[in-house]
Amino acid sequence: MRPVLFSWGGVDVGTHEFFVGAGVAIALVVFVLEARARGQWNSSTVIAVCGALIGGAVGMRLSGLLPHLSPAANPTLLEAWEYGVRSILGGLTGAYVGVLIAKRVIGYRVSTGDLFAPAVAIGMAVGRIGCLLTEAPGRPTALPWAVHAPSSVAQCPGCLAGVGMHPSFLYEIIFQLVAFVGLLWLRGRVTYPGLLLTVYLAAYAAFRFLVEFTRANPTVWLGLTRPQWFVLILMPLVIWRLVVRFRSGAFADVVTRRSSRREVHP
Repeated sequence: MRPVLFSWGGVDVGTHEFFVGAGVAIALVVFVLEARARGQWNSSTVIAVCGALIGGAVGMRLSGLLPHLSPAANPTLLEAWEYGVRSILGGLTGAYVGVLIAKRVIGYRVSTGDLFAPAVAIGMAVGRIGCLLTEAPGRPTALPWAVHAPSSVAQCPGCLAGVGMHPSFLYEIIFQLVAFVGLLWLRGRVTYPGLLLTVYLAAYAAFRFLVEFTRANPTVWLGLTRPQWFVLILMPLVIWRLVVRFRSGAFADVVTRRSSRREVHP
């Protein structure tokens, strides 16, 4: 575990904070490149980015507002803001809502989801490095790639001494990198506005539900964690959007290209 990455001018730079900041910076660069390549880099998309940043920050801060089923056990709004769990799912939800609000305020109706999808994926991959280096990795496992806690468990809150654990954050880093490459491959084949973001959200929701079985997060009901319940609530909406887009022919280019390749290379 390495909570402090380095010191600069007598100031300790936190590992988690550094990689989260680096992830945001890289995501912004990718967003700008995508926007320029698609001819959508303008003042309206800049405002959309600002909405995403503000909404994401608020979503992460308030993600710990309802940690318990009993209302009396939950923190106040101020406590959640100050000591929130900084959930990635809360941040993504807040960013999504922030973009919608920002675009509605300025009357911008052009879809920006395709610009955000690859940017979010690569940004998440970088940001999760901070989690990998500072948080309890996951649940116990006997798999050969299991990681072990430091000799002093105090250096790794939530870790189990002498027990191999899933490197759950490494799983997510790999997923996000694969998603980033996959989205770049799909962007020239899926032309329906906003579909790339829907595909990414559906893939991440499915992955996050499964990877939670390896994470160290506590279960809250029926053996499932809070993120899993969050995914179960929102997943039907994402699936519905995919089904509607599929029926409208949004994936026609992908199917056509595959069929053409099979005909050329029998």
